[in-house]
Amino acid sequence: MTAPAPRLLATLVACCTASAAFALENVYLTGVPDYDWHVGCFGTATGNLMGYWDRHGFPDLYTGPTNDGFAPLDSFGSHQGIYALWASQAGLDGRPFNQPGHYDDYYNTYEDTGRDPFQAAGRTEHLPDCTGDFIGLSQLKWPDLGGECSGNIDGYAFNFFDRNGARRTNFIPNGSTGQPTTDIQSGLRTFTSSKGYEAETFSQLADFNPDKPAGRGFTFAELKAEIDAGYPVLLFMQAFGDFSRELSGIPRVNPIIHAMLAYGYFITDDGSPYVRYRTSWASGDNQFSPWDSSNWTPDQSLNLPLRGVIGYRPRPKLVRITPSSGGVHLRWHGPQSVVRDEGADAEFPVHRFVVEQTDQIDAATWEPVGEPTTGLTATVSNCCTDIRFFRVRLMAPSETASPSASIP
Repeated sequence: MTAPAPRLLATLVACCTASAAFALENVYLTGVPDYDWHVGCFGTATGNLMGYWDRHGFPDLYTGPTNDGFAPLDSFGSHQGIYALWASQAGLDGRPFNQPGHYDDYYNTYEDTGRDPFQAAGRTEHLPDCTGDFIGLSQLKWPDLGGECSGNIDGYAFNFFDRNGARRTNFIPNGSTGQPTTDIQSGLRTFTSSKGYEAETFSQLADFNPDKPAGRGFTFAELKAEIDAGYPVLLFMQAFGDFSRELSGIPRVNPIIHAMLAYGYFITDDGSPYVRYRTSWASGDNQFSPWDSSNWTPDQSLNLPLRGVIGYRPRPKLVRITPSSGGVHLRWHGPQSVVRDEGADAEFPVHRFVVEQTDQIDAATWEPVGEPTTGLTATVSNCCTDIRFFRVRLMAPSETASPSASIP
């Protein structure tokens, strides 16, 4: 992780600067924000993530005044208030000047190892209201983080990876021994809940990470599947075997780390896999790194490889059901990613929904009503002469059990 860096020109790795004819596959999600660094790369990366989903089906993730409540694609000029999505601050984005937020309570200067400002001022910290609050960003509260380091110093956050290389799904840290009750993966879920939605998260070390047993870990094929399914993935950058450091005379603080957001992939005609990402420095499009143990950050400036990934999948939510011409009209919030395939010169929506009904809320079988849709509304006609329950199901290509939202 670094403090605000000079603007980086959009950079392609050498193999990818040639004609697109050399690409066997070039696929990415459209409409992904590219925010500038602000009080920590993990804050910025989670801002890019939540800003993306605010723009793609979950409008309550950001509800501030910036850009009329619609998360913008950048954080410059009049859009700077979007910083509050991951680091709320007195006087920022419509917040009263006498109401401290994340920045006021936790942030002194980048990599500061001193007490958090709210402690120094002798005041009670504010209630969590931004992604930085929920993921533990800049909160120097915990003497031991998974036996790796203490933290978090200003600008830093932590994630509890399974050191054996297994995937952790919807993991919640155990706070009974002085460990934090939050980390990045769990904090993303609680932030989402605070906005009225639910989400599933996972984390896993990369398959090439040498700090885990061989043959385990998150693969490029799994990253490709997440992107194809419409879900960007957080990238956790950290030197292998480097779990802490001494800083300003303080031992065992967070090691140097960085966060980025993967939103696409590129496979050359010789089969070499590359990841497309947002750098958390507003570096623009066409930022790639090979899927291997080399240093990923553009220009190799941080000398950091990929330690592991954090996945995030928000679940659909049925928000309204109203009578409509002898039937009912349903409206929901849900993922609406659009994938662009450069090779085919085509864009297409990924997520499809189907409305289902039953006469018993705990029924084992729900009956589809109408055709699948990529939209967020549907009308069910000629129904409801007796008690009916409805749900909206996010369809999976295999049609296995999928997240759903229901309402009587």
